[in-house]
Amino acid sequence: MAEIIVPAQFPPQWASSWGEDAVGLWLILSLHGIRQLFRWIKPSSFLMGAPEEETVGLFLPSQETQREVQLRQGFWLAETTVTQKLWQAVMHCNPSSFSGPEQPVEQVTWLDAQLFLQRLNVNARLPTEVEWECACRAGSNSPFSFGKQIRPEQVNFNTSSDGWDELYRRRPVPVRSLPANAWGLYEMHGNVWEWCHDLWLDKSELRVVRGGSWVCDAASVRSASRDRYPADYKGASIGFRIAV
Repeated sequence: MAEIIVPAQFPPQWASSWGEDAVGLWLILSLHGIRQLFRWIKPSSFLMGAPEEETVGLFLPSQETQREVQLRQGFWLAETTVTQKLWQAVMHCNPSSFSGPEQPVEQVTWLDAQLFLQRLNVNARLPTEVEWECACRAGSNSPFSFGKQIRPEQVNFNTSSDGWDELYRRRPVPVRSLPANAWGLYEMHGNVWEWCHDLWLDKSELRVVRGGSWVCDAASVRSASRDRYPADYKGASIGFRIAV
């Protein structure tokens, strides 16, 4: 097993259970009988962005210049995006278009996510772009954490342009439906875009989303893929994941 750099406070006061497995340290947040597992993402350096050959011929919202980034502080990241049952337990409503307790909550703005995190009351936040991409890559340098290409049994994305129209799901799938990456995180590629903390190019009206969604083609669900929306925008393809 790889060396694990233990967090300064372990376990945190809000954890109901914790342990270590083949992937690394984990802990559980319990709320009204709902359990959310978190994975410890240790400090590390990685190549963020994409090499030029990966993006040839692609229309990109912004440059994905590859550079080495140092993640100096570890953090806890939820193994899944926020589910509708967890959202309802905190917010007492369900804005989602595709309902189901294990479905990712969607139709939530960046501002909605901030209110949810505040009410959760465990010093929770959205991950930064650097944190998100480090966790998505899970030690990989390829376009996807699964390798150079993806298939529908690995990622929920718009397969029509790849010749698999009959395999296009046309909606989000429940969390943990598809294989986790090497660090135990589910659906980092596709399913729903995930709000990040960051501003888009220092423009305060826009916030970054990462990961792509069920409506995106394969190129848009790459580890380096990024886009942006106004903080008050919501849609059936945007959710979020908790960091602490």
